[in-house]
Amino acid sequence: MKRRLPLGPRARRIALILMDVDGVLTDGGISFIEGTSECKTYDVKDGVGLWIARRAGLRTGVISGRGGAAVVRRAEELRLDEIHLKVRDKLRAYQRILKRQKVSDEQVCYLGDDLTDLPVLGRAGMPVAVADAHPEVIRRAPFVTRARGGRGAVREVVDAILKAQGRWPEVLGWFVSWPRGGGKRPRRGADAGAQR
Repeated sequence: MKRRLPLGPRARRIALILMDVDGVLTDGGISFIEGTSECKTYDVKDGVGLWIARRAGLRTGVISGRGGAAVVRRAEELRLDEIHLKVRDKLRAYQRILKRQKVSDEQVCYLGDDLTDLPVLGRAGMPVAVADAHPEVIRRAPFVTRARGGRGAVREVVDAILKAQGRWPEVLGWFVSWPRGGGKRPRRGADAGAQR
């Protein structure tokens, strides 16, 4: 992650990760299917990152100006703590979330990509722009992901927060069962791919 400020002091305080949907959890593309149905593509790495965040005790949520069944379905699959769709005033929604979750600005990481995210980015303790965000957002955000929106940017942020909080060895311990220094790794068998 590119940074204009030291990441550690801000990331260590984070208890809640909030984000926009279109352009952050997705690449911003919207495909219309017959009628009013929409199709959106989500990155599996971002989904795994949000699952890891939840398992590590971080709360997560979305604030989006748009809505739709595809967004609701994905948010429910990810078991997000806060789901706010069709929001006209993101800052007002953000303030309600802080009150409900009993957290302060310093405990929030917010990922955004466009001008509508600037009010919240200006308040959050760890404001992050995705790599392909609007130039004004990138200019103002002290942290910018290397990954583009919908292409692993959320996962990059989750990993950075957990590393700064000293939780990364614990996270790796959930998945890595072979010894570190030369022990034999499990063979890739027919059932290895089924675990993904």
